[in-house]
Amino acid sequence: MVEEEENLEEASVDTEEENESKMGFCGCSCIPITWLKMLATEMHWSFVLGVVVVYGISQGLGGALSRVGTEYYMKDVQKVQPSEAQVYGGITSIPWLVKPLWGLLTDVVPVFGYRRRPYFILAGFLGVISMLLISLHEKLHLGWAILSLTAGSAGVAIADVTIDACVAQNSIKHHSLAADMQSLCALSSSIGALLGFFISGIFVHLIGPKGVFGLLTIPAGLVFLVGTLLDEPHMPDFPYRQVDQKFLDAGKAMWTTLKCPYVWKPCVYMYLSISLCLDIHEGMFYWYTDSKGGPSLSQEKVGYIFSIGSVGSLLGAILYQNYLKDYPFRDLLFWTQLLFGISGMLDLILVLRLNLRFGMSDYFFIVIDESVYQMIGRLKWMPLLVLSSKLCPSGQILLRFSFANTLEDDELFEAGEVKILELEDDEVVLFEAGEVKILGIMCVGHVYLLIGLAHSRCRVFKSPDCFSGII
Repeated sequence: MVEEEENLEEASVDTEEENESKMGFCGCSCIPITWLKMLATEMHWSFVLGVVVVYGISQGLGGALSRVGTEYYMKDVQKVQPSEAQVYGGITSIPWLVKPLWGLLTDVVPVFGYRRRPYFILAGFLGVISMLLISLHEKLHLGWAILSLTAGSAGVAIADVTIDACVAQNSIKHHSLAADMQSLCALSSSIGALLGFFISGIFVHLIGPKGVFGLLTIPAGLVFLVGTLLDEPHMPDFPYRQVDQKFLDAGKAMWTTLKCPYVWKPCVYMYLSISLCLDIHEGMFYWYTDSKGGPSLSQEKVGYIFSIGSVGSLLGAILYQNYLKDYPFRDLLFWTQLLFGISGMLDLILVLRLNLRFGMSDYFFIVIDESVYQMIGRLKWMPLLVLSSKLCPSGQILLRFSFANTLEDDELFEAGEVKILELEDDEVVLFEAGEVKILGIMCVGHVYLLIGLAHSRCRVFKSPDCFSGII
């Protein structure tokens, strides 16, 4: 009897182990589905759909296609120089610099009794019309092309700031899920960008930059669809005659909030963290595709580089969601800022061609550079977005959240303008060796400054008792 009982116990243990091994892969694969179902149950399925469409399809997939398509459109169709392309890129990014304006409108001025849905519809309409104009016009003047690109950028920016309002509002209602919502946004954006960059070079090669703009009408149309499906309470009796007073009240509330040291100090850090880092992306793109001094990469390879870089961004979002979202706030900023500064030196190594001395090809090193940069950048910015969403009080949700997000766009705009000085008329000359070393020293100095601001002993992120549960 004893032997039979032992045999039965061993058989049951073996059966349990087999069941666990069978459920291992299925359980792992079901975790994202269960997570999405939980978010859809807590905050309605239309909200999750809106995040996936705006962040994943419009900004991720569409943004990747637009980035590569625009660069080749300016280079091959409009025949502009890299310095000019950078200026035009700054013009098309203006709608992102005025995100607080869109936030103020959606907070204060509902349309037909809705605060969010009409702005999604407007964003989708702008995107469809502008992309159709560029794709169908045979010889579009440069001025009209810039205007159309700016209108398309405005559509994406309005959709972005409106879904940010939904995220911030749900972060207030479901405080414990704030990090999960930011992870959903980041994962959607990274997966969409991964797919978009992977196919961008192929589509540019097959149908040209103008054909790519034709494809971008699909993400804009889906944003329009979100505006018709989003679950939002209707306000039929809104006092439109008091809109002026509401604008004044919102502005005063915004100013009062910004005067609080526990708000403006993190904002200053957010601004400095990127504005002090020189951006040479436009010049690097021309260098990638240059047949004389650069590696002369094909359209497909450029797309693959950006797609693999999106893998780094996706990995950063996964690391934050699974391991770092509960990590101490200031310590996380300290280490990510340190790693971000070190990763910026990879461009210095690439331009000086030091990678060739170590037997690493340009293509392989560029892939590593892009992946590391995207991953650390994602880890660096996500905790700041979580902080911004949690600090948004009811009434000025989108105004204040979009202001914090606008800091990032303004930083990138200012950092990008610096490299115009490094581009000459007919030839792409990124930097002389001596200039690169000087810029590298400047970047290292900026890194130490920002590390000091983010250090746990610094008072920049010291919070009062009312914020102790947030940071």
